[in-house]
Amino acid sequence: MTLLAADIGNAHTVLGMISDGEVGSHWRVATHEHRTADEWAVLLRGLLGAEVSEISGISVCSTVPAVLQSWREMLLGHFPDIPHVIVEPGVRTGVPILVDNPREVGTDRIINALAAANDFGGPAIVVDFGGTATTFDVIDDQGRYVGGAITPGIEISLEALGTRGAQLRMVELVRPRGVVGKNTVEALQSGMVFGVASQVEGMVERITAALGVAAGEVRVVATGYLAPLVTEECRCFTHHSPWLTLRGLEMVFLRNAK
Repeated sequence: MTLLAADIGNAHTVLGMISDGEVGSHWRVATHEHRTADEWAVLLRGLLGAEVSEISGISVCSTVPAVLQSWREMLLGHFPDIPHVIVEPGVRTGVPILVDNPREVGTDRIINALAAANDFGGPAIVVDFGGTATTFDVIDDQGRYVGGAITPGIEISLEALGTRGAQLRMVELVRPRGVVGKNTVEALQSGMVFGVASQVEGMVERITAALGVAAGEVRVVATGYLAPLVTEECRCFTHHSPWLTLRGLEMVFLRNAK
């Protein structure tokens, strides 16, 4: 079975062809709230090309309600013969959600928890480096989702500095020569790379303490397209799984597809 998995985030939508946990062709496109169902269909067919005939299922999670509505219309109108699963309340994930209001938790975070528990076991911490937010999701030793934390993402933090700082500007997100920047560009880059790395290490240490386990007993998994920028500067990560969300989408599809 070849599945088209779609992770619709605030800034980007990640698409991937996945079979037996292996991701083949993949794409990252901008998430536009005003893109119609017909426009999404044209975009998908253009990206997939001949591979569209290989799709035997579609699995979708979204943090953007307006875009999700367009996807519903597209799936029913343009791909009616392909079974699909949209991750939302009522969909079986196999992950108990032990928070005050489970409906508030982003579906991508639940999917990440599912994939991490399945691939690495618990207890585990998933750190997802998105542009809008960096999320920390916590799985206990029984594979249950017990909560997490959200911080501003690297891109949105840099954008805020460039917008609100009179003498600051947008810079390329790369590792600078050293932690002590010799100019404004390097100073911004140092804050974004080393500052975020230090934040992540501190958060992981605090979460591990809250779980009441030793540091070596927790799997710390990095994912998200900005993870490579930071992971090499952190000592806390045990795994880097760039396609964690897509793997989780495949697992959910297999649990729910009719």
